[in-house]
Amino acid sequence: MTTPGNPDVLNLQEMPDPEIEQPTELLVRLKAAGTNPIDTKIRQRGTFYPDAMPAILGCDGAGIVEAVGSAVRKFKPGDEVYFCQGGLGKQGTGNYAQWAVVDERFIARKPKSLSFPEAAAAPLVLITAWEALYDRGRLEAGQKVLIHAGAGGVGHVAIQLAKLKGAEVCTTVSSSDKERLVRQFGADLPILYKQTDFAEAALNWTEGKGVDLAFDTVGSQTFYDTIPAVRVYGDIVTILEPDGKSGNLKVARQRNHRISLELMLTPMLQGLVSALEYQASILEQCATWFDEGKLKIHLSQTFPLQEAAAAHRTLELGSMMGKIALQIE
Repeated sequence: MTTPGNPDVLNLQEMPDPEIEQPTELLVRLKAAGTNPIDTKIRQRGTFYPDAMPAILGCDGAGIVEAVGSAVRKFKPGDEVYFCQGGLGKQGTGNYAQWAVVDERFIARKPKSLSFPEAAAAPLVLITAWEALYDRGRLEAGQKVLIHAGAGGVGHVAIQLAKLKGAEVCTTVSSSDKERLVRQFGADLPILYKQTDFAEAALNWTEGKGVDLAFDTVGSQTFYDTIPAVRVYGDIVTILEPDGKSGNLKVARQRNHRISLELMLTPMLQGLVSALEYQASILEQCATWFDEGKLKIHLSQTFPLQEAAAAHRTLELGSMMGKIALQIE
């Protein structure tokens, strides 16, 4: 990324190879990189660290360990790994590249059952959905959950994590194709929100009580429209900052809702080592579930690395099902 702007600011360039600088670091030969909405936002607005230009984007990566630092104990050359590290513009690199250096504490073994593009598409959405449902939302077995945009990158993973916890799930979708997809992932009640008032549908589903937990991945007006669908003393978790111009919290206050904000990038932005280790442990557990057939990632499209701009254009069209990844040769 040479400057903030449209997808054309993403250019294939030769950059210095990253090198192991700390004894706990790994050099990874990247085979694939995930693309996420945060990548397009950084490209449009500029990186979190504006002095770092040109910047390599891409938080999600998967590849093969090429070399290890002197203190590395968990990994060896040849190990296949996946992770969410870098891509925000700070020192080091993102994963739209052939090489990355990652601390062994913040990385996990790649699920054997996933291809490299599938694995690279998974980390950010897995961690986001896990933290939102399990940590912020305190989801328990037997509860009822509303997940917005269930066919999207975060949404389709969130449905599966909720079902693995023993919850019942209703989810909003925009088309019959997406309805069929979310049913495959275990959704109990897909709601075609263009035809049906989703809050009314959720209330009918819960006999007027409201869901125990709502997970908002859309934001803006959707966040406020969700409030009446949540039970008294229920939880709302959003991955976007509520916009006060779109509504107010009067009903949420009357219903004693607990509102939580989820940003899985916080540990990376603030250098919180224990939190980054925790996120790696999430990927380790999810790798087990992938290999046991309990969890799936829906990879809808791949692009070669040199077509990263085209991947961003596709992502910005919206209404996508699942994820997009870049393949790196």
